[in-house]
Amino acid sequence: MGERKVLNKYIPPDFDPAKIPRGKAPKGGQIKVRIMLPMTICCNTCGEFITKGTKFNARKEDVVGEDYLGMKIFRFYFRCTRCSAELAMKTDPKNGDYVVEAGASRNYEMWKDTAEEEEAKAKAEDEEQNEMRRLENRAEESKREMDIMAALDEMRSLNARHAGISNADALSAMAARNNAGTDRCVCEHVFRLARVRDATHRERD
Repeated sequence: MGERKVLNKYIPPDFDPAKIPRGKAPKGGQIKVRIMLPMTICCNTCGEFITKGTKFNARKEDVVGEDYLGMKIFRFYFRCTRCSAELAMKTDPKNGDYVVEAGASRNYEMWKDTAEEEEAKAKAEDEEQNEMRRLENRAEESKREMDIMAALDEMRSLNARHAGISNADALSAMAARNNAGTDRCVCEHVFRLARVRDATHRERD
């Protein structure tokens, strides 16, 4: 029995870790994991309520193009316990929570509203005590408002530009362009005939 509890393993002198075969990477970057549902959700297909703490065999993948302060965001695919419809959720490191993406909807949770109220209250108290923080928040809000106003002005200018051109004006512009092209072709044909006629007269002379 003692030989099964050996702490040290024999390593031969010619051992090369680089020669150890590596496992193949999973297709599509997805791996199978065992997860526990972090919140209660309702399936959109059959209406089944799946309670918090239910365990699933899920597929995990990295969300391409999304991160938060350098932290990766993961997406999980699992199936409903009743109708086997595929559900998807991803991590939300900014709020320390999960977001249901497809196939289901999250139940209303009262503690989230309470937490948001407490966060707003703490932010107001922090601004009252810290003048620099208040100035920073005001600068961020003014910058956000300026960006929104600039986007709205751009949309209004685009709408006004498109609204000033009617269908009749567009059709008349196209017709004028076609007529101009036709007149140019006729003029080129007339000048070509004139050049040919002049060349014929020179040869006869």
